[in-house]
Amino acid sequence: MAQNWTPNSWRQKPIQQVPDFPDMAALNATEAQLATYPPLVFAGEARRLKNQLANVSEGKGFLLQGGDCAESFAEHGADTIRDFFRAFLQMAVVLTFGAQQPVVKVGRIAGQFAKPRSSNIEKQGDVELPSYRGDIINGIEFNEKARIPDPERQIMAYRQSAATLNLLRAFAMGGYANLENVHQWMLGFVKDSPQAERYRKLADRISETMDFMKAIGITSENHPSLRETDFFTSHEALLLGYEQALTRVDSTSGDWYATSGHMIWIGDRTRQPDHAHIEYCRGIKNPLGLKCGPSLTGDGLIELIDLLNPQNEAGRLTLICRFGHDKVAEHLPRLIRAVEKEGRKVVWSCDPMHGNTITLNSYKTRPFERILSEVESFFQIHRAEGTHPGGIHIEMTGNDVTECTGGARALSGADLADRYHTHCDPRLNADQALELAFLLAERMKGGRDEKRMVANG
Repeated sequence: MAQNWTPNSWRQKPIQQVPDFPDMAALNATEAQLATYPPLVFAGEARRLKNQLANVSEGKGFLLQGGDCAESFAEHGADTIRDFFRAFLQMAVVLTFGAQQPVVKVGRIAGQFAKPRSSNIEKQGDVELPSYRGDIINGIEFNEKARIPDPERQIMAYRQSAATLNLLRAFAMGGYANLENVHQWMLGFVKDSPQAERYRKLADRISETMDFMKAIGITSENHPSLRETDFFTSHEALLLGYEQALTRVDSTSGDWYATSGHMIWIGDRTRQPDHAHIEYCRGIKNPLGLKCGPSLTGDGLIELIDLLNPQNEAGRLTLICRFGHDKVAEHLPRLIRAVEKEGRKVVWSCDPMHGNTITLNSYKTRPFERILSEVESFFQIHRAEGTHPGGIHIEMTGNDVTECTGGARALSGADLADRYHTHCDPRLNADQALELAFLLAERMKGGRDEKRMVANG
């Protein structure tokens, strides 16, 4: 166990991004109630994810992490979850084919309800109200009542997370993820997209391989790995009272785990080494993510790594880099060199979303070409430094939204108003997410070919 740590020791530390709950008695009662609820995930599952991430840190896999910017109570439905899962499976199979390596699948789902904000106040016209901080805290409607932080929303978030996890487990383990269904994962609106034919060709190759394997006696019936997949959940550990209420001792190891999700991450706004979010996360045994933005120095990163992963355990810590397409070349190399110099074991992941947000026609959006540019720079820099570009972290949906411009269908600023549904930040739609997966797969295949040429002299 981490030295001088308890599940509530974070309460003695300074804290950022805290909602101002008006009724502390109600908040305490809600947290006490949550503490009696069953865990949402289990320690053994978190350990399995850590083992898979350990392989990624050693260059033997790739992390695909993605999902909603902020889950909402209003959009919780079976079709929404299914379509996200289908889009995610398509991305994973494309990346697996390109990388010729296992793809670790981690969703931003079943817990991604709280959002950090750059300002405590939102202003519309002459009216000022508290900012929307995610459905687990307050409502998105711009009125005084909706914006009051309400502890009861934590109970709703827990119940939605439990229902979402139940369906995801059924999809992952109940046959939906069977590679024999690879053609059926295509979403309706993607069938007419420029990505459809590329995906069909890939699916045909997989189907041919499956037919060959079946002919020699290898089927999904006698090899469960062909019909089942590991799918893990993750979210930003922002609302620490909620996290503490779902922190439990693992009976087999005696270690503490956050049972709100398999992996949790610390945001770029809450990574102060002497503050509450680092204090809480250092004591739990889950795999952790750490967002790394332009203001993080090499020495500062090593200090955080030493706090969060003092034993230098492979798979424990994923560094999620979010700089912006025009800043990644300035900041990423120095962080890589600092980590390599100290011999720290980490997974390097690229978040090409958060540093590339602009305003267009009064809408927040993210140009696809900037997203792709940051990803390409991320890969190029890691190859130049001799390190493994281990993953990608994106905000995406299985729905046909128009929130990010560009992509093969060339969505423009004029298109944003058509289907702009996000509760917070703009997301890639399934078509754009699949296009990104194909482009990534080509980069990974190029990297493999380059390594092969070097190995062969």
